[in-house]
Amino acid sequence: MRQPPSLSSGLSEQPKAVARLDGSPWTPYWFVAPVVVYLLLFQGYPLLRELMLSFTQTSLLTPEQSTFVGLRNYEELMARPDFWRVIGVTAIYTVVCVVMAISLGLGAALLLDRPFRGRGLARALVTVPWAAPPIAVATIFAWMLNAQYGIFNYVLKLVDLEVGYESWLDNPRLALPAILFTTIWQIFPFSSVVLLAALQGVSEEVREAAQIDGADRLNIFKVAVWPTIRPTVALLALFVTIWSLRRFDLIWVMTQGGPIGATKTLVIDLYTRAFVSRELGEAAAIGMVGLSVALVVTLVYFWATQRAEKAEGRR
Repeated sequence: MRQPPSLSSGLSEQPKAVARLDGSPWTPYWFVAPVVVYLLLFQGYPLLRELMLSFTQTSLLTPEQSTFVGLRNYEELMARPDFWRVIGVTAIYTVVCVVMAISLGLGAALLLDRPFRGRGLARALVTVPWAAPPIAVATIFAWMLNAQYGIFNYVLKLVDLEVGYESWLDNPRLALPAILFTTIWQIFPFSSVVLLAALQGVSEEVREAAQIDGADRLNIFKVAVWPTIRPTVALLALFVTIWSLRRFDLIWVMTQGGPIGATKTLVIDLYTRAFVSRELGEAAAIGMVGLSVALVVTLVYFWATQRAEKAEGRR
């Protein structure tokens, strides 16, 4: 009669089974390798080439004939008064996009989180602006803001609010607000969808407990809702910041950086230097400045995130 295996034999065989399940110690690296190769080929190498190009004087017409000039491209950038205006326009555009997109997105998410008839249809319709192609959105809004037949001026005339600034995209004071309005209209639905998903994770028990304690809606939001969605808001702010720094198509189609540089951001300035002025070295230097700004924003985000996590750990 076959004897059942003893406890000692089972224990002795267990490490072998675990070893077979673990597999080779190189297995995790094999899974990560394709991603690393992709990043090196399509991200790392182009960035390295751009960095090298920023130290040269290279023309788009003769890219094979480049002359090493060291930091001259960066020195000329810093000496250009219009470049600091580009930095200012980029900062204003980015900050307004982040603040307004997240604020409107949070407001829409809070409304869509409440039960009402037709909520499913409303949640689907709010994603339409984000799903629309940026080129199409820019073209439609450029038509709506047209000085002769645009619907914006038509509505202003109907309500007697015409103030003389009929040409929105040709006016240096109105062009940037018009670009910002178009951008925010398109991107805030993405914020609302992301924040709506975060609101689904808020504990109903915590909300009910705060309500029983007599807290109003504002205090319920501060005590129960905000601590849960705060990490999502921070990550969303990082994404919107980076997307705003690199946005090109919508601005180029509507104004091409004009009028008189009123809507010229770093990306528009880079494109103009590379393909209009045909100075690849200067364009690469502008690109590295933009990359440095994005890296600084990312580092600040991770520093603030770690500091917030440590502060919560001490509580």
